[in-house]
Amino acid sequence: MAELHDLTAVEQARGIRSGELSPVELTEHYLARIDRLDDTLGAFITRTPEIARKQAAEAEDEAAAARRAGRELPPLYGVPVPVKDLNQVAGVRCTMGSRALAGYVPDVDDHVVTKLRAGGTILLGKTNTPEFGLPCYTENGVAPPARTPWDLARSAGGSSGGAAAAVAGGLAPVAHASDGGGSIRIPASVCGLYGIKPSRGRISGGPLLHDVTGLSTSGPLARTVADAATLLDVMAGPMPGDPYAAPAPPAGETFASYALRDPGRLRIAVLDQAPIPGVTVHPDCLAATADTAALLTGLGHHVEELTLPADDGIRLAFTRVWSVMAAIRPVPPAGEELLMPLSRYLRGRGADVAGTDFARAMYAFRTLAQALADGLMPAGGGYDVLLSPTVAAPPVAVGALRDDADPQAEFAAIGAFTPFTALYNATGQPAVNVPLQWNTEGLPIGVMLGGRYGDEATLIALSAQLEQARPWAARTPSVW
Repeated sequence: MAELHDLTAVEQARGIRSGELSPVELTEHYLARIDRLDDTLGAFITRTPEIARKQAAEAEDEAAAARRAGRELPPLYGVPVPVKDLNQVAGVRCTMGSRALAGYVPDVDDHVVTKLRAGGTILLGKTNTPEFGLPCYTENGVAPPARTPWDLARSAGGSSGGAAAAVAGGLAPVAHASDGGGSIRIPASVCGLYGIKPSRGRISGGPLLHDVTGLSTSGPLARTVADAATLLDVMAGPMPGDPYAAPAPPAGETFASYALRDPGRLRIAVLDQAPIPGVTVHPDCLAATADTAALLTGLGHHVEELTLPADDGIRLAFTRVWSVMAAIRPVPPAGEELLMPLSRYLRGRGADVAGTDFARAMYAFRTLAQALADGLMPAGGGYDVLLSPTVAAPPVAVGALRDDADPQAEFAAIGAFTPFTALYNATGQPAVNVPLQWNTEGLPIGVMLGGRYGDEATLIALSAQLEQARPWAARTPSVW
């Protein structure tokens, strides 16, 4: 017999609108699963059952009133959506995965949280993240490590590892996540989920924690394309003070509507070699990419291999910018000694980056984006989508990438595991992880689709076509 967490978020919202499903019942179901499974999965840093129950009761009353009045409700009204602990929720502690901020309680919401509140979603808690979201695993000093439900000895990835563990483990139907160098797509890959890194400016980063580099953005993690697209609709849209604004969908359109569209025949380039020198891609990841390319060809798309020369320049530029962003994280003076070795290493490195070198790194990002826009993916010509592995290896063991004794070596290992993802943070283009493949060990192996700036719609439509051709949501881990 199906349980409530077997339903998609869209199905749950439909049941709430019709009165067949109670937001209170749904919330209690997930709170019970969190109590039972979270100590194993490491999905949450802070649980908020009191807030969740209050919001669920209010949502139940409002849903009943809306039915009586014939009013429409937001598309995920009454559905639980946890928030990653890098983002602020007024009145709820925000550790950013750091012991140095273990007692910090903000008094304002981030804009994305304002959007989630306006959408009537239910806050189950704050999901686990590594310190300041810096590495691609989720291990810190304030919570247990986040583990992929497909193999509890292995990492859920990062930095949205807690969000991915929650959704993949059935502790939440969908989750807010964020991505500055792959932090939505990496955990989506290792947890068998669909994740969208939106275009720069699609979702507001304000009002207090704007990323001046434009690398980072919030986005959705989900089991299905329609769920992720619907959560993107809830979170998207400009807010006062935003430095960027992605072009909105045509009037009357939603991102969710594109999950029901045929994408048409697309030109797709396959990039299966790492764009930085010296990185070897695991055979499982190459096989997953090749199999996806064959599936796309069978669906009628024009698919061809493309080889780009490996270039260490973007890696060096990204390292400079990433280090500077680490250096300006708000750490109380007495908290420096509480930081993880990697954080201290990156903050020290960032403090030594000259302003002119930082500017040159930012110009390198803009040059790369322009080259892709003009050369590889021009509007009306060139390639519509780029296909590649999401990460360079299958899910790794908890602790495998971490090296407290040598954080410089750790940072190099992180880069070797994630050579493909940061490209789209540098350019601001949208990219998604599609969970089409599992290897012989039963571990998820994601593939990544990248699109033109502002064109999430094509990626969503293409992803939905792949999902229909080879449904993945029916595959569930043993904890399910």
